[in-house]
Amino acid sequence: MIDVENICKNFGPTQAVKNVSFSVKKGEVVGFLGPNGAGKTTTMRILTCYLPADSGTARVAGFDVSSQSLEVRKRIGYLPENNPLYMDMGVVESLQFIASMRNIAPLERTAKIKRVIDMCGLEPVLAKDVGELSKGFRQRLGLAQALIHDPDILILDEPTIGLDPNQIIEIRNLIKSIGREKTVILSSHILPEVAATCDRVLIINRGEIVGSGTPQELAGMAKGGQTIYAGIRGPLPQIKEKIQAMVTVSEVLVVGEDSGINRFKLRSDITTDLCEELFFMVAQNGWSLNELYREAITLEDVFRELTTGEA
Repeated sequence: MIDVENICKNFGPTQAVKNVSFSVKKGEVVGFLGPNGAGKTTTMRILTCYLPADSGTARVAGFDVSSQSLEVRKRIGYLPENNPLYMDMGVVESLQFIASMRNIAPLERTAKIKRVIDMCGLEPVLAKDVGELSKGFRQRLGLAQALIHDPDILILDEPTIGLDPNQIIEIRNLIKSIGREKTVILSSHILPEVAATCDRVLIINRGEIVGSGTPQELAGMAKGGQTIYAGIRGPLPQIKEKIQAMVTVSEVLVVGEDSGINRFKLRSDITTDLCEELFFMVAQNGWSLNELYREAITLEDVFRELTTGEA
């Protein structure tokens, strides 16, 4: 649905986007992450035909964003970071206005407006003006406007910015529901939200793509190994000696002892299943394994390492 090849964009001496390339398949929900000023919004504006690229190509639903921008705009719904709403309009009036701007035939407007009202949960506020809405309902209205022409592709720039935790969950669930039918690119600074919502993640830093894959694949790319915690009942010197003899273990730390259970932190520089190897070693020596788990690597860890170099 979306194919980007080597797009570049300069603002004076600042190169905001540098040879960015990626693709998004039909039906994917893709998270687009990066620090402030990394080039996320610029890339999204190029894809939505708000800005021209200086070089490179981008095709959306098979149409070139430069030479066929009207065809692209017909097929995308865009919710920018600053939700563009007319505060003095009524909720229904604003949807009618957008429907007319989208050239939806008058006979079809009522059905399409009802569909997005139901989809975005706007029933409780239909009698209100936009200026009376909470931030959460304004975001819902922005999504409804982006969806009213039933686009194949939805591009959302920080859709949950400024929302409280309950509103974030509501919008997240709405996006996941939409993602069952649409291709979605979602930009956000709330990393757990991206991990919970998206099938795949793109990370951009200083105008360049520095990571691409599922959260699990990115974790392997960033860390390149694993950390295991184990509680083993038995003689400490012999257990430590056996663990150190395991060729897959690069570091062993004793982190505590409780009622005869020795607690270890093990580091391996390879991704072979160290848990299974450790389990069999303990069983073969007649010791008791009290706990065994792998340290979870979060998307935040990956983001920090790929954009700042911090582990």
